[in-house]
Amino acid sequence: MNTRARTWRFYLSGFALLLAFDTIVQLSFKCAGEHAFPPEANWAWVVRIFGHPWIYIALIGYVGNFFTWMSLLKHAPIGPAFAATHLDVVSVMLASAWLFHEALTTTRLFGVAVILLGIMCLAFAESGAHPEHDAPTEAKGALGVVAGD
Repeated sequence: MNTRARTWRFYLSGFALLLAFDTIVQLSFKCAGEHAFPPEANWAWVVRIFGHPWIYIALIGYVGNFFTWMSLLKHAPIGPAFAATHLDVVSVMLASAWLFHEALTTTRLFGVAVILLGIMCLAFAESGAHPEHDAPTEAKGALGVVAGD
């Protein structure tokens, strides 16, 4: 497998994993929040929150998210990478519609389209920012990044 294909596979699997972690964290907080009401400033409330598994799933998701993000940042350009992290807005909205029966309105779907368009614009702008002749001795991967950096 060539370097470009490996780099693309790394990015796609990394961002898919990051998206999964982000989505799980937000859905877990939603489930934990359903058991946390009414909020109170006392130990009984804290014990009630930590008595449900959702808070632990969210914390594990944050740890997975952190390590996945650090691995991606080692190789990915920060601009498009940060923009791609906003795909969790889309995935959480879609998962919430499916799991919690939240409405998918025209305005929300328009927002999804704008987010996707913005991420694509940043990705293409980054890939054009580093022409192939910048590094003639190394094969560049997805988004203009040299694999192994």
